[in-house]
Amino acid sequence: MKKLAIGVDIGGINTAFGVVDENGDLYAESVISTKKYPNFEDYTDYVKDLCVAMHAMADSLSFEYELVGIGIGAPNANYHKGTIEAPVNLWRFSPKESNPDDSRRIFPLAKDIGECFPGVKILMTNDANAATIGEMVFGNAKGMKDFIMITLGTGLGSGFVANGEMIYGNDGFAGELGHVIVERGGRQCGCGRYGCLETYVSATGIKRTVFELMSKMNIPSKMRETAFEDFDASMISAAAKQGDPIAAEAFRYTGEMLGRALADVVTITSPEAVFLFGGLAKAGKLLFDPTQWYMEENMMAVFKNKVKLLPSGIQGKNAAILGSSALIWQNLGK
Repeated sequence: MKKLAIGVDIGGINTAFGVVDENGDLYAESVISTKKYPNFEDYTDYVKDLCVAMHAMADSLSFEYELVGIGIGAPNANYHKGTIEAPVNLWRFSPKESNPDDSRRIFPLAKDIGECFPGVKILMTNDANAATIGEMVFGNAKGMKDFIMITLGTGLGSGFVANGEMIYGNDGFAGELGHVIVERGGRQCGCGRYGCLETYVSATGIKRTVFELMSKMNIPSKMRETAFEDFDASMISAAAKQGDPIAAEAFRYTGEMLGRALADVVTITSPEAVFLFGGLAKAGKLLFDPTQWYMEENMMAVFKNKVKLLPSGIQGKNAAILGSSALIWQNLGK
C-alpha cells in the first residue's frame, strides 16, 4: 500500500496543505484562510476547519494508501513541544497591551491536530526549518551533512543543518539569523529590536533600501512613480534588469549585507553550502553575484573558496507543502 504524508504550511493569509509521497510527488492540495481567524481568537474553529478540510482532501484520493504522518510548518513553531508560540504574523496585540499575556498565545497545534487524526504522527517546526528539511529530502542538499538555508520572503528565515541533523537548540528556536543585529541602532524590526539583518535583507528590507536611496539620490527612476504601499520587490528586479541604477544599487547593498552576515555565520558551522530560497532569491544573479563577492571578501581565510552559494532546488508554488511533508519522511522510522 502506498505511503503518503500531508504537508501543511501556515501563513498569515492562508493555510495551504497537500498530500505528498516520499519522492515529493503531490497528489492533492487545498487551502483555507488563516486571515479568517484574526489573532487566533477563534483557534478552536480554525483547528476544526483545518481538520475537516484535510480529511476532505485525503478522502478525495481514488486509491488506497496509508497516511504515515502530517508535517506542519508555521511561524514560531516549537519542534520540541509541537506548539506555536507568540506568533507575530498570526497574532497582533493592541499597543495598549504593554505586557501581553504570552500564555494566551501558545497554541498546542500538534496535539490538537493529532486528536483529529488518531494514530497519525504529527510533527511541527517553523517555516524556515521546514524549507530546510525539504531541501535536504527533495532538493539540492541531498547527501549534504552540513549546510545553511536562507529563506527570503517578507522577512529572513534560516535553518542550520550540522552532521545531517537540524539544529533546534535547547528551546526549539535556534537558527534565527534574520534577527542577528548587523547595524546597531539601525532599522526598526518587527521583533522590537533595531538593526536586524531581515530589515535589510528581505523583500521588505530591499523595498526600504530603495526608498532610502531615492531620498538621497537625484537619479531618474521609474520606481519613483509608485507609492510605498503599492511597491513590491518584483518591481525592483524588473527595474534592475532594465538598467535602473537605483535598483542595481539596492541589490548590491542587499548582497553586501547578506554576504557579510554569511561570512560571519560560516565560521560557526563550516557548511558545505548556503542555499537561498524565496521570492527575493528569484532575482538570480542580481542578488547572488554581490552576495558571493561580499561573502568571500569578508570570509576568514581558512573558509575562503570552500562554501558554495546555491539556489534552492525546491523553489516553486508547492515548496512550502513539500518542505512540511519532508518533516515526516525525514523522521519516518525514528
